[in-house]
Amino acid sequence: MAFDAFFLSAVLEEIRQKATGARVEKIHQPGRDTVILHLRCEGSREKLLFAPNPAAPRLHLTAASPENPAEPPMFCMLLRKHLMGARLTEITQPPMERAATFSFDCTDEMGFPVRKYLVAELMGRTCNLYLLGPDRRIIDCLRRVGLDETQKRPALPGMFYQEPEPVAKIDPTEPNENDYVNLLCKPGADVLADRLMDTLGGLSPLVCREAALYAAGDTDARVENLFLEETAQKLYLFFRENLRYPGPWLYTQADGTPKQFAFCPIRQYGGSEKAASFAQLLDSYYIVRDRGDAMRQKSQALRKTVSNLCQRLTRKMAVQEKELEATYDRERLRQLGDIVTANIHRITKGQKLLEAEDFYDEEMKVIQIPISEILSPQQNAAKFYKDYTRMKNAEKELTKQLELGGQELSYLQSVLEELNRAETDAELEEIRQELHAGGYVRLDGGKRKMRQSKLTPMRFESTDGYPIYVGRNNRQNDELTFKAARKDDIWLHARKVHGSHVVISCGGTTPPDDTVTQAAQLAAFYAETAGGQNIPVDVTPVKQVKKLPGAKPGMVIYHTYRTVIVNPYKDIVVDALNAEKKE
Repeated sequence: MAFDAFFLSAVLEEIRQKATGARVEKIHQPGRDTVILHLRCEGSREKLLFAPNPAAPRLHLTAASPENPAEPPMFCMLLRKHLMGARLTEITQPPMERAATFSFDCTDEMGFPVRKYLVAELMGRTCNLYLLGPDRRIIDCLRRVGLDETQKRPALPGMFYQEPEPVAKIDPTEPNENDYVNLLCKPGADVLADRLMDTLGGLSPLVCREAALYAAGDTDARVENLFLEETAQKLYLFFRENLRYPGPWLYTQADGTPKQFAFCPIRQYGGSEKAASFAQLLDSYYIVRDRGDAMRQKSQALRKTVSNLCQRLTRKMAVQEKELEATYDRERLRQLGDIVTANIHRITKGQKLLEAEDFYDEEMKVIQIPISEILSPQQNAAKFYKDYTRMKNAEKELTKQLELGGQELSYLQSVLEELNRAETDAELEEIRQELHAGGYVRLDGGKRKMRQSKLTPMRFESTDGYPIYVGRNNRQNDELTFKAARKDDIWLHARKVHGSHVVISCGGTTPPDDTVTQAAQLAAFYAETAGGQNIPVDVTPVKQVKKLPGAKPGMVIYHTYRTVIVNPYKDIVVDALNAEKKE
């Protein structure tokens, strides 16, 4: 991502156009590093989000409504005391710096008009949010920095706010073509993108690589291989156009996950799309990312438990396979029993070896057979037959256990896939309940008493108007296929991989090919194959899908089917999820 100084400039301009003159109605602090100001603008309401998080700093208007804590933090209470009812009058930014000052006209304790400032700094480890008084003294800040921690910029209540040191680089908005020629001629980094990063201020590495790609045709282009005047002209054009007319550009991966954003088109990954606004871009990027991070954290314990079960089962099956291989030579035990039985008269008490002709060998070679000196000749012969029978029974049991183990391993792997696809706490709770019902995890008292509203399968609609249902987990897959669906509905599943059951509710009619294709695309999307291409999906009537007695949830068999080849289709997924949220 490229939340650099010039990206912030574009974001601030968007805020100025919508929120200048707005009054502060509410202030919330949903997280340690997140503050949201609810603004009443002329003819609309906006939410201004400050997130001075060192891992992902940002500042923008937002449409998101994160859950707030029951007790507001102290810093939130302080902001409410000083800024509630205040009017946002001005937004400024230091040159080439990821910082912004929001000026508010408000009143003091005596009712006199006064100006206060909210300063957001989004510079990596030093990220902070300051509330300043009229004299620019620090009233308080999100992160207090004592004198013992830094000698340059302490941040404590009562101290004067110190602005960041000016950026000692060239402003990209100032150079002309000749200046870029001089930049390329002077000593510096050999790679053009690195040269730009070291010389120009306020730009991210991503944007510098884009400039190198535009000017030299390669993100790794080296300065010594360039035509200086031509490259300088292209650099001048690139920065002039993109800094004068910045846009909200977003690069999205094939699976629909937002990956990079910038104020210029992102071509180094193959292309990007322009969002409607910077606010929408940042919401779509961070909401998806934060939701994924939150679900990974919440599912970590379950994921670890299931992963450990998979590893333990894999080791157990490896031991069983070795034992099964040992049973394949059992026929020799029966043959040795026959040879000992035929030569009982030649065995004497205390004998440890029997030398006899192997009449199962064409050449009738003499072999030595180990026998027990404490057993009688008849008992020695019987022992070979007993070991043969034991091996024969072991083969049947081990084969059965390996088959059951394979089914259980496949089921646990499907649960891991469900955990990867879970997007809400309710889905995670259903998976936990599923594992509890299977005896894999225990629920504590609090969890047992919780009553979760039952989730229903996801519902989509094809372009032909046919409802398409997708199971969220194994238990829902079973309920969708064997309880909710009609026998003449169409059932789909990505072939030979873990994934959701998909049902086209067709009410006894034959769905058009477009509907079947869209349902197959959903089946490919909600499976392990979501990031691939040309995915085979099996299609069959629901009546052809059977459940074996005692099989794990979601495990089915079917024999009559046809297979279609599709690509995972995300657009219908996004549209349906948005509709689901509105409901």
